[in-house]
Amino acid sequence: MGKLTLLIGGARSGKSTCAEKLASERGNDILYIATAQALDPEMAARIEKHKGRRPQNWRALEIPHGIADALRDNTPPADLILLDCLTMLVSNLVLTVTDEEFEPDKGRAEEIVADEIESLLAIIKKSRVDWIIVSNEVGMGLVPAYPLGRVYRDLLGWANRKVAAAADEVYLLVAGLMLPLHQLASSSHSFV
Repeated sequence: MGKLTLLIGGARSGKSTCAEKLASERGNDILYIATAQALDPEMAARIEKHKGRRPQNWRALEIPHGIADALRDNTPPADLILLDCLTMLVSNLVLTVTDEEFEPDKGRAEEIVADEIESLLAIIKKSRVDWIIVSNEVGMGLVPAYPLGRVYRDLLGWANRKVAAAADEVYLLVAGLMLPLHQLASSSHSFV
């Protein structure tokens, strides 16, 4: 198995920029998996900004969810895979749940997210290449005022813990600074 690195932090903490720099240092043949969808003009502009920053020789796949299935069928050759980001992946999954399926106790949304994360981690475990995954830490802010927001926050927190527990390295990004947490993740104090 290749090395799995998780970069986690708040919004605009420098996660993506740091992940791109780390990928450039660690790999020559980079596959970038983008999970964001251009569903409005503001998000489309963010996506274009990210695309403009990436080196031309990086290949990119836009996969809003179903990453393990997409890679199982046809993974382009690479020596490092950068997934940006888990935050949008979980959001995309939660938004596939219909109003009829949605339950404040998570219900169907929890099943869908758990299936995706478990499948993704299984693919990573079998992979011979290094992986870098970017995610937001959403548990340090306000409690969302509406049920869907609370379900999303809880499921992303769970997904972050699962990925961190499987990671070889975990870094917290704060104000563009990378703080290593990987020693904590591998200790007996890590709770999944």
